[in-house]
Amino acid sequence: MEHTPPPFFNRGPAPLVRLAFFASLSLALLVLDARFRYTEGLRSVIAVALYPLQAAATLPAAIGERISSYFASQAQLREENAELRARLLETSLAAQRFEAERAEAGQLRRLIHAREREPVRSQPAEIVYSGRDPYSRKVIVDKGSQAGVAAGSPVLDDRGVIGQVTRVHALTAEVTLLTDKDQAIPVQVVRNGLRAVAFGAGSSGMLELRFMAANAEIQDGDRLVTSGIDGTYPPGIPVATVARIERDAAYAFARIVCQPAAGVERGRYVLVLESTARGAPPPPAEAGAERERRPGKTRRPRRKDGDVSP
Repeated sequence: MEHTPPPFFNRGPAPLVRLAFFASLSLALLVLDARFRYTEGLRSVIAVALYPLQAAATLPAAIGERISSYFASQAQLREENAELRARLLETSLAAQRFEAERAEAGQLRRLIHAREREPVRSQPAEIVYSGRDPYSRKVIVDKGSQAGVAAGSPVLDDRGVIGQVTRVHALTAEVTLLTDKDQAIPVQVVRNGLRAVAFGAGSSGMLELRFMAANAEIQDGDRLVTSGIDGTYPPGIPVATVARIERDAAYAFARIVCQPAAGVERGRYVLVLESTARGAPPPPAEAGAERERRPGKTRRPRRKDGDVSP
């Protein structure tokens, strides 16, 4: 059984003739293009005509490349965003530390100047923590009896009085703040020299001038300083400013509320002054006690006429 190709493949010239013809045509076109450049225009026309087909053929590859590039750029952007956020947090933390250190340095500089202004001996101390009793206003400092701190020593910051040392240990000391209800300090109005006693108001963080007459010569904005008459606080140290005065005709005393001048509830460094109570002169004795200490006179009996002296 013979296998013959279909009639369609048998038509036309022989394959060898066709190969020779197309080879000759290709060589002729190559020579013409190299010598005379006749086919440049034809190539341009064919390139323009085939450009849509080329674009359609390369479109899936371009779309895939763009999709992969999009996801790659998104991942890179997320990584860069996370890195920038981490750097921002580090920078913010460093800035906060810088601000805290700058404020701390400023407070220390002000304390140094305050120490130079005070005539009594003093030493800086750092507040370690607040007292554990929620109903009292006390702090603990890192200087105790070994550093020369004694009970009764005034405690200041760069703005004024904040309290007094009430208990001393070897390495620490307890400071009762001015706002404590059990704390009182003698003060004097700068404007007219009026003397009074300021008491702590407790959780409100304010001071009160008690037992002041309703017609007392005091007004809002008056500055109060230590009077120094108690022998504990040196005179002239800022204590508070009068914030509110309530006068009622039904009461004999006025209610005077004052704002502390010092940072009683804030700040970290304080100045502990040497207690001046030990050098204060003793109070004068009462007249009755002085009279009792005088030696009594013995009365001699009158001598009658005729009596013979021994």
